Amino acid sequence: MTYLQAIIMGALQGLAEPFPISSLGHSVLFPSVAGWSVDQNDPFFLIFLVATHAATALVFFFIFWKDWKKIFAGMGRSLRDRVVDAKENPYGRLGWLLVVGTIPAGMLGLLFEKTFKDLFAAPRYVAWFLILNGIMLFAADFLRRRRIRKEKDAGTPAGAAESDARLGHLDWAQSVKIGVLQCLALIPGFSRTGSTITGGLLAGFSYEDAARFSFLLATPIIGAAALLKLPELAMQQSANFSLGVVLAGAMSAAIVAYFSVKFLLSYFETKKLWPFGLYCMIIGLAAVALFVY
Repeated sequence: MTYLQAIIMGALQGLAEPFPISSLGHSVLFPSVAGWSVDQNDPFFLIFLVATHAATALVFFFIFWKDWKKIFAGMGRSLRDRVVDAKENPYGRLGWLLVVGTIPAGMLGLLFEKTFKDLFAAPRYVAWFLILNGIMLFAADFLRRRRIRKEKDAGTPAGAAESDARLGHLDWAQSVKIGVLQCLALIPGFSRTGSTITGGLLAGFSYEDAARFSFLLATPIIGAAALLKLPELAMQQSANFSLGVVLAGAMSAAIVAYFSVKFLLSYFETKKLWPFGLYCMIIGLAAVALFVY
């Protein structure tokens, strides 16, 4: 992988991770579509992907640093008082909800690591998963609109559900469900952001709240994976290993991710998921046609 390719791949990761369009799917598809001679079975390719994901997680952490300070303080308070209360300590409860939401993907990733890793070198399958990701986003928008219509029919103001369903009041079962949906992102082609926003919408969040919960949830799962895998991967022998290339990709991912998150936090105040779903379906179908012919 050249420095230019690393910068492009890093930028792609930084753009696609916050957007609900699957960063892994794009990272697997793009080298093949671009005709690059990058060996996606080489250990270095996985090192590169983990490093760019780690850079993105750091950006998420620093963007929400003020929230994380309150979350850590709230979790400490809940341990001291042995009480997790949404009214008295919403940030502490939010912290434990994030822990609960992280567990399903963490466990599944450890149990089936080899299976998911094999998909990194299977762009044909990834193209189909990208199409399914698009369908998931369309379904999330449809179910959200139907829910709002029911609230209107029942005489409830359209914004009532959004204003009441704040992050700290999410119940434990819903947090687990969002965590289970996050497991889809272990499959290249399915978006972590898309699956967790979908879970948040089904739990009654507004688009804005669902996106914020998704970005907060990204930090522990991506950060933990990077801490676990980077030292192990770095010890593997690869003739293609280049620290400079890895750092170039990571810096590119961090810069683009920062602006992507800032944009999406404003976008989801008023906009919906279906444009991303349409994009995934078009790109997925184009990739399927390319690989077939």
